[in-house]
Amino acid sequence: MLPYQILEIANCHGGKLDYVLSLLDEFKLIKPAGIKFQPLHPDKIATPDFAWYEVYKELFFDLNEWNTIIGKAKETKDIWIDIFDTYGVEVFTTYKQDVKGIKLQPSILYNQSVIDALKETQLKGKILIINISALEISAIEERLNNLRNTLNPDEIWLEVGFQSYPTELLDCALVKIKIINDKFNCKVVFADHADGKSDDAIWLPVIAAMNGADVIEKHILHSSLETKYDYFSSININSYNKFTEKLHKYLNLQYQPFINEREEAYLNNSIQIPISNKNLKSGCLIDLSNDVDFKRSGQKGLNTKELIELQKSFHILSSDIEPGKSFKKEYFKKATIATIIACRLKSSRLEKKALLKIGDMTSVEKCIQSCLQFTDTHYTILATSTTEQDDELKNYTYVPQVIFHKGDPDDVIRRYLTIAEQLKVDVIIRVTADMPYVSSEITEILLKSHFESGADYTVSKSVAVGSGVEIINVQALRKIKSHFNEANYSEYMTWYFQNNQEHFKLNFVDLPAELTRDYRLTLDYKEDLQLFNSIQKHLDDNSLKATAKNIYKFLDENPDVSNINSHITLTYRTDQKLIDTLNRETKIIKVN
Repeated sequence: MLPYQILEIANCHGGKLDYVLSLLDEFKLIKPAGIKFQPLHPDKIATPDFAWYEVYKELFFDLNEWNTIIGKAKETKDIWIDIFDTYGVEVFTTYKQDVKGIKLQPSILYNQSVIDALKETQLKGKILIINISALEISAIEERLNNLRNTLNPDEIWLEVGFQSYPTELLDCALVKIKIINDKFNCKVVFADHADGKSDDAIWLPVIAAMNGADVIEKHILHSSLETKYDYFSSININSYNKFTEKLHKYLNLQYQPFINEREEAYLNNSIQIPISNKNLKSGCLIDLSNDVDFKRSGQKGLNTKELIELQKSFHILSSDIEPGKSFKKEYFKKATIATIIACRLKSSRLEKKALLKIGDMTSVEKCIQSCLQFTDTHYTILATSTTEQDDELKNYTYVPQVIFHKGDPDDVIRRYLTIAEQLKVDVIIRVTADMPYVSSEITEILLKSHFESGADYTVSKSVAVGSGVEIINVQALRKIKSHFNEANYSEYMTWYFQNNQEHFKLNFVDLPAELTRDYRLTLDYKEDLQLFNSIQKHLDDNSLKATAKNIYKFLDENPDVSNINSHITLTYRTDQKLIDTLNRETKIIKVN
């Protein structure tokens, strides 16, 4: 919105009526705008010994002359009166119905004769402009409240800027605009008194408007008639038109869209787009740090931002990409994500642990219940073996939509791949059934990070055992199987990835502190079962959901419970013979 403009005639007319009327003709096309006059009486504004007394006599117009001036001015402009003495109040009162508002200079704000005269006429329906030059904030507040209560104007506008001879640039008071806007609920008027012959006379009010000035007051003079007084800050019609042209041009920039069409075209024509730097297989995610180069190219393709958006929305490559090729949207598809829970009943340390009760639910069902809280998944699968012993698990899928799958008894990777290929799954959330309180909060973080990093395999760096999951691309599992016909140690699937970091893009995620603990939340011993039942009782008694935060809070506050199984260690972390075997048997050996 453009600021309202007030044309300030001041005393450039030199007391010549013809000058005023001709000046009004020159500026008649400037609208909507106001025009401000300074009626004064030499004997009411000064004493005969004042240096400018004789000039004031020369500048004086009587009421008949003001009738002519105001009558002509109101045809194209709002009328404003700058009051310096009680004669100015008389002119205002006489033509009150034609006047939009009045202005009081700081030197008049404490003129009790003027204030008393205005009290009699009142300002209801009018606007009062107060110039606040040289007034502290406290004085502005006092005058604002006093004049609002005394004169009853419809609005009070606060004006910054004053005239001296010569007016210096630092006198412009630009700094006050924001302060007044922030402090007072009033419009701000910028009174421009820059040298009319300088560039400042054009640009300073434009800058003021862009800094929040609601009204611009600008001195004017005739383009050809002699101007005897008040010409220092004044500009003629040609300069005024130049000013308004700049005002429109630059203020309109503030209302442009955040990104315009030309800007968008510039970026599209110059942006370096991602280009594949290697063979990428269908089923892979894109690692922007390692899988692509960024170049300007004659090829059309997705830019980085678009690729990132596809990653965030869990998309995966649906086509093979050769080196040197750009990426197109049709090369991607929404990934099919499945939670696969590995479970068997052959446990020796805690017999049939998957069917032991935690509260009123079996351990495996509690695990499935937790997995069903995962977001962005398409399938939840209970994957067991083809042995007769494990048939019983088909009765413990918790809800009908959970898929029961029987596969290879020993090769867990093959078991996963069989159901994954049958359902056309792209990404697996790997869970084992001894994790009854596996965390949906942690899984959500890991899944998001998996796609955004373009990983093959994602796991948290530090997490309570039994709370976290592993995120694995099916394509990466196929790669493992291409090297291990019989992956007989794939019960320890983690080893096949972390022992072959040169073959896979591994993503280790730092979890937030509230999700990081060293508690043992996996079921393998009777102490684990005791711990879980204590947790479940607490959750049931307090009607709490089985979230990681609720469980951790309970264990944090009850060390006697968390210590029930804290002495138990994980075999694959402490049994050096097993560790050596896994390091050897899961290592990919390249054949030359």
